[in-house]
Amino acid sequence: MTEGVVTRPTMVELLKYFLYLGSLGFGGPVALVGYMQRDLVERRSWFTKEEYMKSLALSQLAPGPLAAQRAICLGYVHSRVRGATLVALAFVLPSFVMTVAISWLYVRFGGLSWMQAAFYGVGAVVIGIIAIAAYKLAKLTMAKDRLQWLIFAVMAVVTAWTESEILWLFVLCGVVAMVAQAPPAWLKRSAPACLAVVVTPELLAQILWFFTKAGAFVFGSGLAIVPFLYAGVVTEHRWLTERQFIDAIAVAMLTPGPVVITAAFIGFLVAGVTGALAATAGVFLPAFLIAVTALPLLNRFADNPRVKGFVRGVTAAASGAIAGACVVLGRRAIVDVQTAGLALAALVVMARTRVTAWVLVLGGALVGLAANGLGLVEAAR
Repeated sequence: MTEGVVTRPTMVELLKYFLYLGSLGFGGPVALVGYMQRDLVERRSWFTKEEYMKSLALSQLAPGPLAAQRAICLGYVHSRVRGATLVALAFVLPSFVMTVAISWLYVRFGGLSWMQAAFYGVGAVVIGIIAIAAYKLAKLTMAKDRLQWLIFAVMAVVTAWTESEILWLFVLCGVVAMVAQAPPAWLKRSAPACLAVVVTPELLAQILWFFTKAGAFVFGSGLAIVPFLYAGVVTEHRWLTERQFIDAIAVAMLTPGPVVITAAFIGFLVAGVTGALAATAGVFLPAFLIAVTALPLLNRFADNPRVKGFVRGVTAAASGAIAGACVVLGRRAIVDVQTAGLALAALVVMARTRVTAWVLVLGGALVGLAANGLGLVEAAR
């Protein structure tokens, strides 16, 4: 790809891509972010590296689902509010439809125990996919900049250690890189730069408001929303049992598209299809509003050296956080020799071939089901 040169797709082409990603984009928010970078920047040259980095910085600083925020930002870059709206719908719709279908089966047959067995294999495969995504993102955004690599390393260690993404650290990293890029005059003079119920309108409004709060006040990747949802859905409102909540997370990880589509599963169990619609609309609405209001401001000052430095610092921090997330998720998904082998195999295949991620995820699910049949899954728990 020639630096800065793009061939913009038509709106139909862009929507087809996000329909595809929403239908077959397995692996959670970190993997989805990696797919967008690979497909839209590296392979197709539909967006420049700078456009991608700005959307990455905004997505990391803003609350709500990470992958959906990124998709909405890119839609806005393409066709402003119209593009952001259509891309959001294209990206979310496939996983929403699948989740509602699985929710109906779940209610109809009283649970889907096979999901936990399938996730035994899927979780391990996803670790390999995410590791490659983190490597490619770091390679794209940081080049040979020592400060950015230092920020990357610090954020990777902090994220792996704390098992969370800390907003003020992203801001701090941005400020450090901003000062290094364009030191204020006073700093130049004084010092060198530093481094099941009755469905009522009231219930639907309650669901909509709860998930809007979740989308507006939870920072980090889609998995960061899980503790907030647990406190509200299980403890406060008692809409779901603990078993149902765990199944909701499994559904989110086993369906393509954004992980926060688990909102649709929860909404369906509480109030059917209308509940699923209310929960989904609520959780994605803040991300949409932030993207279409904040991105124009970021673009307006894009040529300012301090803004450029801030964006570079935040993107380096985001790359480090993604690398740290690999460690956090790996602790939970890699539980024995078999899952370690699956993760390594997925990493090698993703690095050396053009096999798509959904094929690997399907293979991981089949391995998990086979392992469950042999009694290996229960032994690993």
